[in-house]
Amino acid sequence: MAINVNIKKNNNENASSVLRRFQKKVRGAGFLQEVRGNRYFNREQSALKTKRSALVRIERTAEFKRKEKAGEIIAGK
Repeated sequence: MAINVNIKKNNNENASSVLRRFQKKVRGAGFLQEVRGNRYFNREQSALKTKRSALVRIERTAEFKRKEKAGEIIAGK
């Protein structure tokens, strides 16, 4: 999605006021807020990666329970 912001300098307007008007237009368009919102976007994991992580979790849980039953680990309260 492209957002265009056009600003033309008026006859008796200095550069700082043109820049200020441009910044107001950009803020009004909401483009910058959208980009900042997507900054830390994380995509969903693939099905294979989800399955693998579930298998690792099951394996670790079973190992922990085995050690707990053998008395090698004392589970916290």
